[in-house]
Amino acid sequence: MAFFSTPHHGTGRLRTLAALPAVVLSAALALSACSDPGAAASGGSTGAASGAATTAARNGVVYNTSPDQQRIRAEKDAPLAAKVPALIGKDGKLTVATTAGSIPLSFHATDDKTPIGSEIDLAQLVADKLGLELDIQVTSWENWPLKTQSGDFEAVFSNVGINKDRVKLFDFASYRAAYMGFEAKKSSSYSIKGADDISGLKVSVGSGTNQEKILLAWNKELEAKGKAPASLQYYSSDADTILALSSGRTDLNIAPYPSTVYRENTRDDLKIVGKVNAGWPSETLVAATTLKGNGLAPVITEALNSAIKDGSYGKVLARWGLSEEALPESRTVTEANFASTQTGAAKTGDSK
Repeated sequence: MAFFSTPHHGTGRLRTLAALPAVVLSAALALSACSDPGAAASGGSTGAASGAATTAARNGVVYNTSPDQQRIRAEKDAPLAAKVPALIGKDGKLTVATTAGSIPLSFHATDDKTPIGSEIDLAQLVADKLGLELDIQVTSWENWPLKTQSGDFEAVFSNVGINKDRVKLFDFASYRAAYMGFEAKKSSSYSIKGADDISGLKVSVGSGTNQEKILLAWNKELEAKGKAPASLQYYSSDADTILALSSGRTDLNIAPYPSTVYRENTRDDLKIVGKVNAGWPSETLVAATTLKGNGLAPVITEALNSAIKDGSYGKVLARWGLSEEALPESRTVTEANFASTQTGAAKTGDSK
């Protein structure tokens, strides 16, 4: 059974894990082994955190965190637009859910209300290709699975990783490699490559996420070797997570790699000390998520491949400093072909 903890906003206390009730088992299947951007603290010393319109990072990227995004756009592909399932295209909109939880993936602009980031930009390209108006809906990580099943959301662009439980409920169109980054204080000497390297350390992690699954598996390895497991820390907010790390109350934080890259390049006190595929011990990819069997995922796949071919996809990733996670092609992944895609995941998911 998957485990999940309800966030308690506005408190600095650690979260505790509670077993999911049976009535939300379908959400549990979707949430287990996932890559939740909301579990990563987005805080930085500049940019959105301070209200500045742009953040010039050390990696050469100038992050635009204002509501005026001037997004990279694409032209409508009429033959592709004609393939949009009738029930989805009848209102002329593509309703996309995102969690707006982490720079640079999906977060709120400096006005604290406009959702922006690479996930929204990619969703915009897809909507443009399909001739649909993009309707972004910000939701919590806990809610998107059930609301996608109910039809409230037609697609999810929010750093969602493909996994064996999720393909039972959803179809996918891959669009980015999926990695997790370990970050620590700049003065630390940690180098995280596997379970042995976290022995006895305090590691902050988001509950119900793929990164938590990795740490729990590594702890089992350590215990089997007679070594001290890592102490997992669950914080009530993103800001609290990074505050604990920067103040030394935790040793490490594990979060979606793009967020750790952003912080390493916009803060003076943190650095990346390790990187692991989000599907460890296998490989996985980040993908647009749609209701199983409704016919939308293959159309999104075609739209993404069109954007890859015309260069707009690459421009979006470069704009947010994510070129390292670009894929050469998008693939549709369903329950029927999931097993066969695992062999090829290492080739398409590893940009190095």
